[in-house]
Amino acid sequence: MEQLPFTALLNKYFGGIALALLQVLHIQPLYPKTPITNFVAMEILVAILLLVFFVLVRTRLSVESPGGLQQIVEGLHGFIQNQSEEIIGHHSEHYTPFLVSLFIFILLCNLLGVIPGFESPTATPAVPLGCAVVAFVYYNVQGFKAKGAHYAADFLGPVWWLSWLMLPIELISHFARMLSLTIRLFANMFAGDMVTLVFFSLVPLGVPVVFLGLHIGVSLLQAYIFVLLTTVYLSGAVAAAH
Repeated sequence: MEQLPFTALLNKYFGGIALALLQVLHIQPLYPKTPITNFVAMEILVAILLLVFFVLVRTRLSVESPGGLQQIVEGLHGFIQNQSEEIIGHHSEHYTPFLVSLFIFILLCNLLGVIPGFESPTATPAVPLGCAVVAFVYYNVQGFKAKGAHYAADFLGPVWWLSWLMLPIELISHFARMLSLTIRLFANMFAGDMVTLVFFSLVPLGVPVVFLGLHIGVSLLQAYIFVLLTTVYLSGAVAAAH
């Protein structure tokens, strides 16, 4: 495995700890000498950057004279809150913190590949799958919180005598959502990384800038679509039956 500089740094100081944890979990890493892979290192970097970002925003909160960072975060929060209210309805503000966090995490993961010496962790299938699993678990948990045991009845269809047919169809449909979210995000980010890499190798100057702009646009769009679909799934889970 060709290590990125940040990955090599993590393996140098924390590789032994990571290997010990993997052995406790009975997981054999592909490269024991470098157990921390590039995509895991990039996720750790994103988590650190987000922590620093939110600490900066928190320490600079002001009602009278909000700074640029605060305005950006408030604008993003307001946009997702308004979208959630349109899709989910009233009381959607409870889900906004999760949706905003999901959007920022995916967006930063997508954009990391634009910086030389780094790569987009979402261009590796495991990261989009992890995000999809988190979204899947979250909207189903919220469905049970909103409806209790009645949420399970949604999987049985509108009439009881068709429940034997509707249950497997609904289960397959819900699990297919994870696959759809994973493939959409992974395929677009992987393709964006490959196109940018190819044009940088062919034409080092000028033309690749256009594809960098395209990569940034795709990063924003894919983060938005992921959160939009999660909001739609969440709406179906918590919607009151009529």
